[in-house]
Amino acid sequence: MTNKNKNKNKNNIMICVTQQKSCERLISRGAQLRTGDDEVFVVHVVKDNWKYFGEMKESDAMEYLFEVSKNNHASITVLKSTDIELTLSEFAKKNHVNIIVMGESKETTVQQNMIKRLKGKIKTDVSFDIVSENN
Repeated sequence: MTNKNKNKNKNNIMICVTQQKSCERLISRGAQLRTGDDEVFVVHVVKDNWKYFGEMKESDAMEYLFEVSKNNHASITVLKSTDIELTLSEFAKKNHVNIIVMGESKETTVQQNMIKRLKGKIKTDVSFDIVSENN
């Protein structure tokens, strides 16, 4: 029996972040969506051939995001993969995610737009909550 079946009112919320401090608005949005026993997962996927923290400021930003996640009662996961969308979709399936929070993309083509690419990989009933840059 999945978490979804145990409690039909429970949501598992996945927040997709980069290593930028500006992602705090996404974490805040995910926390706002939480009700009751909802679980909130903050997820960052690093491309396999990239360094986790190429520069000190990236490391500082991730430390900041860890702190923001903790303050919002969210777990944070950093994964390494060659296929970011597949990794996010597998994480969503494994954790019975039914809401995905992402920042808006200005890219219009599917190839460049992470939201469109992820929607193409998600095979379950998941709603997307897209946060504009102005929020």
